[in-house]
Amino acid sequence: MPPKPPALLRLAVLAVSTALLGAAAPAAPAHSPASRPPQLAHGSPYVETSLFFGTARPDGGPAVTDRQFRAFVDQVVTPRFPGGLTVQEGYGQYRDAHGIIERERSYELTLFYPASRARPNDPKIELIRAAYTERFAQESVARVDDRARVDF
Repeated sequence: MPPKPPALLRLAVLAVSTALLGAAAPAAPAHSPASRPPQLAHGSPYVETSLFFGTARPDGGPAVTDRQFRAFVDQVVTPRFPGGLTVQEGYGQYRDAHGIIERERSYELTLFYPASRARPNDPKIELIRAAYTERFAQESVARVDDRARVDF
């Protein structure tokens, strides 16, 4: 009976065998389902716009209250986007125009609208941003746009 190879040698042979078997497997063709990103089965092309509203006033005045923000949404946002929206409370920070890091309570407002109606610098959204900065003495309202597939 021949002597058994040392355990380390057996492990090396196993590793090489496994690597060679993997190398022999054919690559997935470019048109195969495995090579494409998953697609949503439902939904239509929409744009998701998130607006970020700070509540601290750069001039040191009183912070924007929940009641003031809700009134702003009712008076300025809802008439322009009556189909619906989402508001979430948050806490954030940013570096202001003077280089100072400001920490403040904030709101994130999310809008979904059909991609076919999306326009660069949409006047309805830009009006919301301008109205908030003017009404509450803010430096800016951040805006993020992203593509989405939405199904209601």
